[in-house]
Amino acid sequence: MVQVRPIDDGDHARWRELFTAYGVFYETDFPASVLDGVWAWIRDPEHPLLCFVAVDDAGTIVGFAHVREQPDTFTAGPGWYLDDLFTDPDARGQGIGTALIAAISEHAARHGGGTLRWITAADNERAQRVYDRVATRTTWVTYEKEI
Repeated sequence: MVQVRPIDDGDHARWRELFTAYGVFYETDFPASVLDGVWAWIRDPEHPLLCFVAVDDAGTIVGFAHVREQPDTFTAGPGWYLDDLFTDPDARGQGIGTALIAAISEHAARHGGGTLRWITAADNERAQRVYDRVATRTTWVTYEKEI
């Protein structure tokens, strides 16, 4: 069984290890400046990015999720965006992703509700099997433009 909680200062080394592995999974090499910058964001109570971690029975962090509140123009209320979700490959298949999404959903419900949205790579079929169980797949197409 895993427990999900907000990240704390003592989680830095393990979070950094898992966030680096997340980048590798998506064929991205995060430089130290990105790792340091994201860590600073999630530790800053004034920054909108939050981090939740999944902790196993041994006390090891086995997954994380980054989420942020954002205004939802379709409802004129709160919305939530799940930026990143990653489970240690050795701990997959144990419901960690599901537990992280449930904890984020509970947090969002306590803070005004709204809609939780996220994207994943088209070839990330394992994650999509989880997401298809806990959410509704949309027909929206995502675009990017580097500025």
